[in-house]
Amino acid sequence: MAAHFGRRLRKGAATTAVAAVAVAALSASQAPGATGEDQGRHEAAGASTPAPDTATGQDATGSSPYYTDLPPLNSPNPGPTSPIGTPVSRGDTEAGIPATVLDAYKKAETELRATKPGCNLPWQLLAAIGKVESGQARGGRVDANGTTLGRILGPQLDGNGFALIPDTDHGAYDGNSQYDQAVGPMQFIPSTWAWAGRDGNIDGKKDPNNVYDAAHAAGHYLCRNDWDMSTDQGLHRAILSYNNSQDYLDLVLNWLEYYRKGSHSVPDGTGTVPSHRSDHGDQGTRPGPAPKPSDPPRTRPHSKPPKPQQPGGGDESPSPTPPKPPTPPKPPVPPTPPPTNTDIVDHLEDAGTAKLTTMAGDAFTQRISTRAETRTGKSVGKVRVRFTITGDTDATFSGGETVATVATDGKGVALAPVLRAGEKIGDFKVTAAVVGRSVKGVDYTAAVTARAADTLARTTDTPLTCAPGAEFAEQVEVKATYKTAVADKVAATATLIKSATDATENDKGPYFKDADGKPVRTLTGLLTDGKGLLKLPKLYADDTSGTFLLRITTTGGATLTVELTVAVAAEPSDSPSPSRSASS
Repeated sequence: MAAHFGRRLRKGAATTAVAAVAVAALSASQAPGATGEDQGRHEAAGASTPAPDTATGQDATGSSPYYTDLPPLNSPNPGPTSPIGTPVSRGDTEAGIPATVLDAYKKAETELRATKPGCNLPWQLLAAIGKVESGQARGGRVDANGTTLGRILGPQLDGNGFALIPDTDHGAYDGNSQYDQAVGPMQFIPSTWAWAGRDGNIDGKKDPNNVYDAAHAAGHYLCRNDWDMSTDQGLHRAILSYNNSQDYLDLVLNWLEYYRKGSHSVPDGTGTVPSHRSDHGDQGTRPGPAPKPSDPPRTRPHSKPPKPQQPGGGDESPSPTPPKPPTPPKPPVPPTPPPTNTDIVDHLEDAGTAKLTTMAGDAFTQRISTRAETRTGKSVGKVRVRFTITGDTDATFSGGETVATVATDGKGVALAPVLRAGEKIGDFKVTAAVVGRSVKGVDYTAAVTARAADTLARTTDTPLTCAPGAEFAEQVEVKATYKTAVADKVAATATLIKSATDATENDKGPYFKDADGKPVRTLTGLLTDGKGLLKLPKLYADDTSGTFLLRITTTGGATLTVELTVAVAAEPSDSPSPSRSASS
């Protein structure tokens, strides 16, 4: 595989035509009756236009090469999954997926069904990408924890036939401190893994060489941007964001369809490994057997070397002077490559970002905007800027990531994805830095404040009355809003106060009960529910009659004072008997 990775892209027109015919044939053979929904899916794929990932400015693999082997024309014969370690005889060998690799795909699907149900990610899509990217981790050569036996690396992305991506991880993942290389069974480039990486096997590490981590990361990568894998548009955009190539899209769709028709588990290390890659020109053909080494030159039996002439012999002629070996030409000096846009960036500047503040649970209405500039202040486009969230916060970018990479536009400006606050209040930092170059960046401070309400109102207008020593029949319920919108999860306090001008706690009159049944006249730690409603516990009255006040306050300044009346019920008065008339 290493030798294949080292080659450079050189697709010929004939090869492309052969591959296109093969893809078309496979699509037709695997579509139900060559018509209907499945055929439409492949037709739609052919009409898709590759588009770069606008969220990161770079696809997941850096457009690294991939395996181009097509699925067999005959669909697999589906059968029951065999126990791990048991050879499987049913079905085509290409339908066999190594046990640990298959387990990783299915666990990733299960996790994403719970965390991102709208994505509808099938594990067969991960299997299709895993087949194309690494041949299912080189046929399942993984240890018991799912880590590959040796690193799986793509070629260095030095711009020579591939994308130009200078080193972003200091060689931590790919061992290359000059250029990035795609890493692991799902072939993530380090700059993408920095924000997309996941700990799929819950061992405390995010390792691109571990099939559980890589499968979870690939699933989250495909499901970002609210793409829905149950639709053609969402599915195609997600695949193209993984590797921005129409040929890649067609190939993955064919493997997806193949695995949907049936697959089975095979022991680790026994899976089939593809043999043709997009970075050499023999794709679509099968290589013949290796040529045998030629026979060594034959010599005549019993032959003897000629007897050398003795000095002074009559027939001896003077030995010719050996020719002077030619001076080898000096190798040409390779031309100095022109500087890239990244090379000419001197610093980053804030591009007019407004104050970053929002309440817990809300999205920031302000976006971070950063501009890449040369030393003279000229804007630089097509430069990748990485935004990283740091600090004691659970805030994320849209999609749940804490790192996002965005390419600057024609004006040199990179606009970070929308920030969303978590439940932790306080300040945190977002750092903007140029990918692949150590230059002055920009730090932004963002603040998350507590959820707030500016208005409180009772949900009913029923008077709250009670006799001394009894309990109030009606429980107090209020609704909180903020700028007319529902204010959910807002902290509130309820206190029985002495008077409208004295907010200290009253020592007589109505009261609540604590867990032990003892009277309390202040309740703290209250929260409105998802509809902004807050229903207080039951109120009780002591033997004191009169009018009392209950005050409810919330974070954000909303206040409501409720009147409570404790009085003895009036007894009905005796009615005078009607007088009889004089005539009666």
